[in-house]
Amino acid sequence: MSRMDFLCQGGTPFDGFLYAELGEDSAGNSVTVLSALARLGLDPWDEAEALSDLSRDGAMAQLGGHLARLHDMPGLGAIGDGVLPRLIGLLPRSDVGPIGAGLKDMSRVRLRNIGPILALIVAILLLMRTLLTWSSGSGG
Repeated sequence: MSRMDFLCQGGTPFDGFLYAELGEDSAGNSVTVLSALARLGLDPWDEAEALSDLSRDGAMAQLGGHLARLHDMPGLGAIGDGVLPRLIGLLPRSDVGPIGAGLKDMSRVRLRNIGPILALIVAILLLMRTLLTWSSGSGG
């Protein structure tokens, strides 16, 4: 499923993570994970998906490295280690594997389910063509 499909449905599985508050920047603006990743030049949804594919420790290490690069948030360093586990806990989980394993497979499942429908449509069109060709050939 494309990102636009999720947005049209009212959100993505990553919204809880992306819209989590991190604090304020030096200008007093509220900073979320989404805005922090965007400030770093990263695509927030792609990064959230990448983090969800990692182990919990790997995701915390990668997100911690990103947040350490935010120089306009003076209070971020003082937040402590409790923030990363809380943020990573907001990423979507599957029952097996890394945090969000299986989310990419949702679009593959939908594409597999459309195959029989397309085959039926093609068969109907071929049958109609055959019937039209046969009826026009026998009349004249």
